[in-house]
Amino acid sequence: MKVRSEIPTAENTTNMDGFGTCEVGTTLENLKAAIGGETGASAKYAAFAQAAKEQGYEQIARLFEATSAAEQIHIGLEYALVAEMEPGFEKPAAPEAEGIQTDLNLIMGAQGEIFETSDMYPAFIKKAQEEGNTKAVQVFTRAKLAESVHAERYLAAYNDIDAPDDDKFYLCPICGYIHKGENFEKCPICFCPKASFRAF
Repeated sequence: MKVRSEIPTAENTTNMDGFGTCEVGTTLENLKAAIGGETGASAKYAAFAQAAKEQGYEQIARLFEATSAAEQIHIGLEYALVAEMEPGFEKPAAPEAEGIQTDLNLIMGAQGEIFETSDMYPAFIKKAQEEGNTKAVQVFTRAKLAESVHAERYLAAYNDIDAPDDDKFYLCPICGYIHKGENFEKCPICFCPKASFRAF
């Protein structure tokens, strides 16, 4: 993902359309749904990381670990907004998850991330815009943009599963963007500096 001259927003970004198959409620309901989905994804990717380690795919295991942590960032951002609107809301428990073959785990991961970036989050952004909830628009937009990069990372790892390199993955602590390799200065989604990123 290239760094633009200004931070991407729902208003200045043109790839915000969705397929429209996702069920949409109020923004509060959508935030809760997103928390549930991200909680499941985080647990799934942690299980996929363990399977990748056991199968000898150390770099892919690190990618799954980084993505699991990225989903926790999204959960935190979404939960903070829910807590403002509905104090006392409790996060759902993480479901049981397990991995299978690493190549198939990468495809499953990519499919989930593509759904979020091409369907779920665009629908949630549109609803939040209709309701005038600018905080939710920003949180959903950043998550949407990060999920598209997660899908890209999974597909790249799938294509190169038999030709790994030594690159590390770097996680933005603000929005959950993941960069592969050392060649970057800041997050292209929220402009957080490289020095604040977490390495995997």
